[in-house]
Amino acid sequence: MKEVMAIIRMGKINQTKRALIDAGISSMHVKDVLGRGKGLVDMVRLAGAERVWEEKMEELAVVGRLIPKRKISIVVPNKLVKKVIKTIIDVNQTGKSGDGKIFVMPVHESIRVRDGQTGEETLDQ
Repeated sequence: MKEVMAIIRMGKINQTKRALIDAGISSMHVKDVLGRGKGLVDMVRLAGAERVWEEKMEELAVVGRLIPKRKISIVVPNKLVKKVIKTIIDVNQTGKSGDGKIFVMPVHESIRVRDGQTGEETLDQ
């Protein structure tokens, strides 16, 4: 089993959710998050901040702000990982900075609280 965690644009969540459901992946968790990638450094603002130009220091703070995103977490059997990744990329890829990131992590165990069942049988897929 693997957990596929994707960070995507806020405005893409409904399309992503629909595409995953259409692909047979109905179980997921979604959370609003704040974050940012490495982004670009504006050298003029950085130089102004280094010279302690107050207005440039304020602008530099705006450049490094955290951006609202959505985090989707999906636990699937190993055989569905590529399908989940492809579905997320197909919906979210614009070719522009900020499209998001996908992380894949191992899941060692899954236990259904209701009946104590364990393993892949606890997953809805």
